[in-house]
Amino acid sequence: MKRYNYSDLSKQNIQTLVRRNVDPANEIRDIVEEVIANIKEHGDSALLDYALKFDKVELDKLYLDKTELEIIATSVTSAQKEALEIAYNNIYKFHLAQLKPEDKIETMPGVTCWREIRPVEKVGLYIPGGTAVLPSTFLMLGIPALIAGCHEIVVCSPPQKNGKVNAFIAYVALLLGIEKIYLAGGAQAVAAMAYGTETIAKVDKIFGPGNQFVTKAKTIIQSTTTTAIDMPAGPSEVLVIADETANPVYVAADLLAQAEHGMDSQSILVCTSAIIAEAVLAEVEKQVPVLPRAEIVTKALENSYIIITNTLDEAMAFSNQYAPEHLILATANWQLLTSNILNAGSVFLGNLTPESAGDYASGTNHTLPTSSYSRAYSGVSVDSFVKKITFQCITPEGIQNIGPSVEILAELEGLHAHKNAVSVRMKKNK
Repeated sequence: MKRYNYSDLSKQNIQTLVRRNVDPANEIRDIVEEVIANIKEHGDSALLDYALKFDKVELDKLYLDKTELEIIATSVTSAQKEALEIAYNNIYKFHLAQLKPEDKIETMPGVTCWREIRPVEKVGLYIPGGTAVLPSTFLMLGIPALIAGCHEIVVCSPPQKNGKVNAFIAYVALLLGIEKIYLAGGAQAVAAMAYGTETIAKVDKIFGPGNQFVTKAKTIIQSTTTTAIDMPAGPSEVLVIADETANPVYVAADLLAQAEHGMDSQSILVCTSAIIAEAVLAEVEKQVPVLPRAEIVTKALENSYIIITNTLDEAMAFSNQYAPEHLILATANWQLLTSNILNAGSVFLGNLTPESAGDYASGTNHTLPTSSYSRAYSGVSVDSFVKKITFQCITPEGIQNIGPSVEILAELEGLHAHKNAVSVRMKKNK
């Protein structure tokens, strides 16, 4: 991991450091646009071709039904089922509290306004299955979709070499009441859900993280179709703010936990103590060799770095510029910092709160904005799966109260038909 002193960095240096997952030559865009065009034109046939090309499997059909999922799930052990069920219950409990009706507000006598919740009717969930299979992502997306009451939930996940999905994905499908999983991954799965194919239904909104190709497909789809997306959620990242009260063993473990997601993941340490930073690096060297995904971790660490700051305030200033997906405050004094957090997807407070807890089972959602998008986006929640429709109702008293103001405002904008729509009602209801 490269090391920098914050006081030596110019604004330009910092801007360069916080940039990630860029595509300056549009190489990724060109590939993804070709995939999207192929799916749009050839549908299922193109999906089968891509399964052979990218997943190295020849499929005879593009989905697994409930019976097949039940058979696959039989290999999940009791302990594994219990862990998945604990995660399910915690995630469900946290997200259920987000579904709250709003009060009706009488803005003036006789004028009442309110909002009501309606689900997004058809949603598509993309569950990655590249270098790691992620049943936790299935829980994070499927549970709020169920709570929101979405009418149709389309699930896509890449096939494994045997043409099936992982047993844990199958078991989560059963927990969620999902009776079909479509065997499609990457940008092609996003395109299939956006346009629809002979087998896969077109959806209104697409959810789920993925690599740079998936993220690019989602951003292109959002700008060229009527299908919305949850957020641009690409390669994963963590930023750890640590001071002299941090435990180097814990911090190193957190950095490595993020690095094992993929070679394009990024782990950043912002530290007020050079001594702690050196201790963390020593722990990283000690912990990497015993990891099964050491090769992936090592590549990710090449994209990662350490910033040494003089104060926690400087550390927080850098963090807000980086705008991390995951932010860990590895300090006993985290209470002093939380009010200064402006940009972060999800925050982990203190030395005993690993990011892994949020990834799996604490209850919060782990589908979060990456690549500085936490400046403008929130993580997935029940709100992501619903629309809030405004209503208003005006009584005879209300039209007399609000009418004159509307008439004046419509007239000053030169919209006389707008004015008349109020005027005729005022005359009729005096």
